[in-house]
Amino acid sequence: MSRSTLGLTEHRDLRGGCPCWTADIDDVPPSDPLPNGAVDIAIVGAGVVGAMLADRLTAEGRRVLLLDRRPPAHGSTAASTALVMWAADMPLTHLARTIGEKEAARRWRRVRDAMRRLAEHIDASGIDCTRIDRPELYLAGTLLDEEALRAEGEMRAAHGLPSTFLDAPAVAERFGIAPRAALLSDSCYEVDPVGLTHGLLRRARARGASVHFPCDVVGIEGNALMLDGGGRIEATDIILASGYERATWFLPPAFSLGSSYAIATAPGTAPLWRQDAMIWEASAPYLYTRATADGRVIAGGEDEDFADARQRDALIGAKSGTIAGKLAAMIGVPDVAIDCAWSAAFGGSPDGLPAIGRVKGRDQLRLASAFGGNGVSFAALAAEIIAGELAGKPDRDAGCFDPHRFS
Repeated sequence: MSRSTLGLTEHRDLRGGCPCWTADIDDVPPSDPLPNGAVDIAIVGAGVVGAMLADRLTAEGRRVLLLDRRPPAHGSTAASTALVMWAADMPLTHLARTIGEKEAARRWRRVRDAMRRLAEHIDASGIDCTRIDRPELYLAGTLLDEEALRAEGEMRAAHGLPSTFLDAPAVAERFGIAPRAALLSDSCYEVDPVGLTHGLLRRARARGASVHFPCDVVGIEGNALMLDGGGRIEATDIILASGYERATWFLPPAFSLGSSYAIATAPGTAPLWRQDAMIWEASAPYLYTRATADGRVIAGGEDEDFADARQRDALIGAKSGTIAGKLAAMIGVPDVAIDCAWSAAFGGSPDGLPAIGRVKGRDQLRLASAFGGNGVSFAALAAEIIAGELAGKPDRDAGCFDPHRFS
């Protein structure tokens, strides 16, 4: 038996606790029957990455099938806090030390361009996911102190990625939070991740896409997906968009898993600071926070480098208390009342960027693994790069995100 038939993706409990998107999660359309005959493109995974790919590829006339062992958006997408930003987890100045300033800026610009085009697409298509433009505030921390943060802003500006440096008193006065130096950036926004996924899938289905679940894909033989129970689906091209349930035979080990935590207040709590900025820290681990359209305050962080679900979920209570305490100190309020708290699997990479592109030795098999802190932005990037390649128009920046770039 070949290694590709030993099991395609990991089985993981991707989240625990109670995310704040539960109302959207329950609004699931019925599963489509499996199509008769072959399809142009089979996508394994019906989360935000798979949905974005399906929307893009069906718009180009492709016959698309999505397969998932869960209902759409029931995996990591439901645990996302959906701060859609162009800055990566690894600071630009740090990435520049590894691959050079020009190449680091090239990657960041490409992510920014993709997430800005996604915003235009959401607005033009009328997808109901409460997309709202927000300023982004990046606070000095353990990774970048005030001096290093100023240098980070200067490097960004030199490469067309403008961020304004604000000293601590200016941050406190403008945003009404505890004083700390920061970089202020625009072109960022928030979305409801489950609403976005469902909206994209509705568009894809209206063009003929099929979304079949629950369905466990257990292996690949040539250009066929082998289904649990003996079924078989032929496809011209296959895309693995299985999120943090890694395709372990194909995704290089540099893309690793850990655990992350988040809390949300009750609706109507916000605003707790001015301008509804999305705020995060230049720290490891970092704390981040944003407000939602219905007035919740979401905050998260406290990442751990283990991926075991039981170990992860046992810490929800302690981690939620820590996050609430850090949030209160960050924004300068006495305390934060928690309404929802949850944990989730989380993936990272050495450069904070995703794995997008063809699997070595498999011309018709591609990975769309949005590992890193910008899952929605990376989903948009994956849709652009893979759609371009399938249309015979290779993306000039595709190599920057190649899954095998660390080999």
